[in-house]
Amino acid sequence: MRYLFDNCMLDTARRELRRDNGLVAVEPQVFDLLEFLIRTRDRVVSRDDLLAAVWRGRIVSEATLSSRVNAARSAIGDSGADQRLIRTLPRKGVRFVGAVQEIGAAASDAPASGIAAPTAEARLPSLAVLPFVNLSGDPEQDYFADGMAMEIITALTRSSGLFVIARNSSWLLMGSGVMGHITRPELR
Repeated sequence: MRYLFDNCMLDTARRELRRDNGLVAVEPQVFDLLEFLIRTRDRVVSRDDLLAAVWRGRIVSEATLSSRVNAARSAIGDSGADQRLIRTLPRKGVRFVGAVQEIGAAASDAPASGIAAPTAEARLPSLAVLPFVNLSGDPEQDYFADGMAMEIITALTRSSGLFVIARNSSWLLMGSGVMGHITRPELR
């Protein structure tokens, strides 16, 4: 699939980005981020959506996420000040807002080309680490309880045989009723 926008062409089959008919060197994650934003241009993409699609649920810092978005903007000739093509919506996410022309297979027939949708990882065992409850009565132990869960998530993401749900996504499940009968683990 090739996407034409502004003065750029993103070729997913060749994993190339061209701007003004010249090849632009981009890191693989920046390419994946740009492709994901273009494919999902009909909606605002949250941080969790980006983590699931580009980083496959692995935890990354806000600085890393911001640097990759800025690198994608720079690669296509956009900037954080202009936001002509990639717009940031504070506390909501980001959205590709440029006009795009698709060349190649129909969007529904297009291969994933290296970017897995959140459901594409179904063949790997998936797990979510839920937050611990601080039952000690000491409010300073809240950080310890959160830190324990984060350490477990970080350690599990190093295993290539597991799909680990991002912290924010799994912690949101606790209050949604999706988890049903599962209760939060206790830390004493």
